[in-house]
Amino acid sequence: MKIGVYAKSVRDPKHRDALANLILTLHNRGHQVFCPPSLEDFIYMQVSNSIVPHVFDYFTSENAGIDVLISVGGDGTILDTLQFVRDSKIPVLSINTGRLGFLAGVATEELEFAIDELEKGNYILESRSLLHLESNKEIFDFNYGLNDFVIHKKETSSMIVVHTYLNGEFLNSYWSDGLIVSTPTGSTGYSLSCGGPIIFPKSDSFVITPIAPHNLNVRPVVVSDDVVISFEIEGRASSYLASLDARSQSISGDVNMAVKKANYPLILMRLSNVNFMDTLRSKLNWGYDKRTEG
Repeated sequence: MKIGVYAKSVRDPKHRDALANLILTLHNRGHQVFCPPSLEDFIYMQVSNSIVPHVFDYFTSENAGIDVLISVGGDGTILDTLQFVRDSKIPVLSINTGRLGFLAGVATEELEFAIDELEKGNYILESRSLLHLESNKEIFDFNYGLNDFVIHKKETSSMIVVHTYLNGEFLNSYWSDGLIVSTPTGSTGYSLSCGGPIIFPKSDSFVITPIAPHNLNVRPVVVSDDVVISFEIEGRASSYLASLDARSQSISGDVNMAVKKANYPLILMRLSNVNFMDTLRSKLNWGYDKRTEG
């Protein structure tokens, strides 16, 4: 098989060791290893100089050159893989060496088992909807996100007003520190910490969640993902922050922005012994009773 590997950082020993083990395992089993340029020297100098990986920048629907991309890290690493696979529909499997890991479902000690299941075809593919950002000025090189789009005030400046529209119709003016538009995948991230609901992955919805709203009766709302959500920003500051997943840029108030559902998904690969409800229970300690300890 043609298998891509990616890790956001190899400074941390737990990421570095897991990545090296993955690459050696794939090589020893006869698979072709692909990697981005950032990992080429690592493979040659710290894994094995006998392994010559195929180097890629990114894939497209016309150039889907691998069977699967395996990320090593946490959920933030999976967010980065979107910029590599884009609309190629290459599935992403993650080895979790991070902390919480809602998306990264395979533990490092399950690596051999995961490769066995991959070779046997014992896995499930899940489509995760993406956000597409449109703006009158270029903000990001890659305008797609898996988790969320966020408008936020900068540093210690006063709160901002985000006038929000659905398909051009006025929804609300959010007096707050900012506003989050989240996909179902991102609903367990920043939106959840700001009081937003958990949305199951197959829900055709977005969540609009205010950040520290001035009016306490303003609450998160769930809207259909077939709408275009646009914004106008007011505030005393001359600039604000716009974030798409883990990427942030400073923007001026005259930038017009809108988000909508992308015309292609990210495909996540999960092993058949894991599902979303299992993940919720284990990561959020649902049903856990501390009184049973000891």
